[in-house]
Amino acid sequence: MEVLKNAIHFVLDLGAPVFVPLIMIIVGLIVRMKFRDAFSSALTLGLAFIGMNMVVGFMMDSISPAAQEFVKNSGINLNAIDGGWTPMSTLAWAWPLAFLMFPIQIIINLIMLALKQTNTLNVDLWNVWGKIFTAVLVIGVSGNIPLAFLIAAIQVVLELKMGDVNQKQIQKLTQIPGVTCTHGMTLFNVFLYPINRLLDYIPFLNKHIDANWLKQKIGIFAENHVMGFIIGVLIGTFAQYPPQKILILGVQGAAALTLFPMVARLFMEALAPLSDSISEFMKQKYSDRQLYIGLDWPFMAGCNELWVAMIIWVPITLLWAVILPGNNILPFGGIINLSLAVPALIVTGGNLLRMIVLGVLTTPVFLYVATFFAPAITNLAKDTHVINVKDGQFLSWSSIELPDFRYIFAQASNIVHGEFLGLALAIGWLGLFYWYYKGMQKRADQLSTELEGTSHHMSL
Repeated sequence: MEVLKNAIHFVLDLGAPVFVPLIMIIVGLIVRMKFRDAFSSALTLGLAFIGMNMVVGFMMDSISPAAQEFVKNSGINLNAIDGGWTPMSTLAWAWPLAFLMFPIQIIINLIMLALKQTNTLNVDLWNVWGKIFTAVLVIGVSGNIPLAFLIAAIQVVLELKMGDVNQKQIQKLTQIPGVTCTHGMTLFNVFLYPINRLLDYIPFLNKHIDANWLKQKIGIFAENHVMGFIIGVLIGTFAQYPPQKILILGVQGAAALTLFPMVARLFMEALAPLSDSISEFMKQKYSDRQLYIGLDWPFMAGCNELWVAMIIWVPITLLWAVILPGNNILPFGGIINLSLAVPALIVTGGNLLRMIVLGVLTTPVFLYVATFFAPAITNLAKDTHVINVKDGQFLSWSSIELPDFRYIFAQASNIVHGEFLGLALAIGWLGLFYWYYKGMQKRADQLSTELEGTSHHMSL
């Protein structure tokens, strides 16, 4: 058991930029790619991960201090520290049983593939920490370890089903075939979907408005670098920066929005050969099946709507933190809310205006769930001694991934204490998941015809 634990930690310590490409080389060789082609694609994928991490880090380092300054100027006092995702993953791996989640995810995926319950092979094994974190939060609420593993296993299954049903929508957004997103954050789609359906009945919001639409309507002001500059200047102004710093933040925002699509092209360059080889292999072996590769979110980063929406949400998030009664968390590490942006992008099909509206309406969910879990996360930090939290302060994550799922199913685990409200909420959430799945399945059928027509036209 100790050997398995050490082996898993050794592999995961390589990080996604090394670990995921290694998996991709193995997959490429299985589907009969030449080693040189598999190696080249995998190395390009590693470069893409490194590049995206650098650009995201650059944007975070630019915007987070401005956000902090805005909060400081407001005079509010919130005692839950927002550490972002990095300390959460550290705490997750500090759990003594964490290493067991790795084989659990692999076994569930293989069984579902064999039984034809999914067409997605999830190679995003580095993000297994998300399932561990869910289990840790469940234990923090109910103290029940078997239920913690059960709920984490349910998350694994639902991520794979999400990967299946979202693939065509993601392919339309990214133009990368045969790839889908299996990150747990996509489970927030279930919460967003009913709201997005309601927006269908609101005039103006029932039109598709994306970055390309904006370029047609307002010209240069919708160009990436110009939008980034304008948004950066606005955030610097909200932070009451001096003129020099406002202009610097504007140029930094312009640089970030310009670099994101450039780096995203590396994902297309890396994944296209692998996708073609997998498709050819599956046609030869299983003429009735198409296999999708499940990845982390960064291959979707070329969608400009993601970044415009997230930056616009920064002052909105801070405003909600200030005015929400009962909120106890000061947004900082999670101020760039990818946990909301990626689901909103998929649910709306890249409708920028709807993404912004969904962000305004649902940001309080993230803040309240972060506040709810703050005591459990803080206790875990103190018990494991891996993160020092001062007395009188709490540690949490303002943009905690899949907040609705984690809150509801953690509450459902209280059934061991004779409380049934959480279980009722969990059943209701699964009902919404079924509605979402069926709705997106119908959407996928429509997109399949559209994408096949586009592919045929390009081949001509």
